Amino acid sequence: MIRIILAALTVSFVMSACTNTSSDPNSRQVFRIWPGDVSIIQFRHLDTINAFREASGLNALQLSAELNAAAKTHALDISRQNRPWHFGSDGSNPIQRVQRTGYIGTMLSENLSETFENDSETLEAWMRDPVTRSGILNPNARNVGFSWHQESNGKIWWVQVIGS
Repeated sequence: MIRIILAALTVSFVMSACTNTSSDPNSRQVFRIWPGDVSIIQFRHLDTINAFREASGLNALQLSAELNAAAKTHALDISRQNRPWHFGSDGSNPIQRVQRTGYIGTMLSENLSETFENDSETLEAWMRDPVTRSGILNPNARNVGFSWHQESNGKIWWVQVIGS
C-alpha cells in the first residue's frame, strides 16, 4: 500500500512540473523551473553547447560562476523592464555587467530570449540564428554563463553570456 501511495505521489510530482494555464486544449504546457533544477538545467545547457562546439571542432566551454551571476542579474532586470534587450535598467551594457561580477576574461556575446519554451528549445532557436550561433561557436570562447527568471505566468527570460 505504501508503494502505491509513493508511486502516486511521484507521478503527481512529476506531472506537476508542467501545468496548463489555459482552458484552450491546443495551448502549450508551461515549463516550470523549480529551485532544485538550476544545476540540472545549467549543466544540460553546457553539455549541449559543448556537443555543438565539438561537432564544429572547437574546444569545450566551462561554466563560470561570474558569468552565471551576470546572466541571472540581467534576466531579472529584463523581466522587470518587460523587454529582452542588452541594456540594464541602470543603463549598463553586457560588458559592464560582466566586469561587475569580477570576471577576468572578455565578454564575447550575450544571447537573450523571452519565451515559454524550455532551455533546450531556446538553445535550438539560438543555434538556428546566424548571429547568436556565431557567439556560441566563437573559437575564442572559454566560458559560459546561463541563467533565467521565470514569471508566475510561466514566461521565462533566458540569458546566456559567453566569455574568453
